[in-house]
Amino acid sequence: PVFAGVNGSAIENFSCVIYNVSLMNCTWQAGRDAPGDTQYFLYWQNPRDNDEMECELYIKGENGRNTGCRFKNVRIWPERAYFLVNGSSEHSLIQFYDEYIPLY
Repeated sequence: PVFAGVNGSAIENFSCVIYNVSLMNCTWQAGRDAPGDTQYFLYWQNPRDNDEMECELYIKGENGRNTGCRFKNVRIWPERAYFLVNGSSEHSLIQFYDEYIPLY
């Protein structure tokens, strides 16, 4: 099923900021019901070239959990980009989070 996983295990408060024209920081919080060993992974896709990219440099929070990402050399087009954050845990399935966000 598309939404398999523990309810409340997907990330929350996802946000991305582009600065200095080509740098992008994305941050999020772990899902409130995610097991303690959950690790998250961010992918994004620019619709202009359809290249999917995984995070280049994860920002680590407590317990070494990924809570953000830094991208370099981001090309900004007047379109929206697709973001996907999935997770893994040894204890349960983790719901993914995805969103289309306009880049400007």
